[in-house]
Amino acid sequence: MALALAAAASLFFWQRYVKPQEGILAVVERNGKTIGCYSLDSGQRLVFEEKGYGRNVLVIQEGKAYMEEADCPDKLCVRQKPVKKNGESIICLPHKLVIRVIGGETGEADVMIGSSHIP
Repeated sequence: MALALAAAASLFFWQRYVKPQEGILAVVERNGKTIGCYSLDSGQRLVFEEKGYGRNVLVIQEGKAYMEEADCPDKLCVRQKPVKKNGESIICLPHKLVIRVIGGETGEADVMIGSSHIP
């Protein structure tokens, strides 16, 4: 019984936290227009370079996407944590580039709004 329970718990943990979820996409947009959609299941290194907008290198691996490099002045997009959940995004404002994750689980809420007990 204990062995079956341990196997079930291991499978649950692997599916929930280790295995990339199928159907989750990184949508890349520039100036509000979609320029590409890429599965988080794939392992890719994508270079986005356009005159007037600079260069960004996006890496997709192990169910996550992150900005590996950028030639923007502040490099905030490079310092951002990898994204993997629905609604998470990476934004390079100087290059007008946005990477949004769609599909899969919803990311954690930044703010919780609920009933308050204000006297």
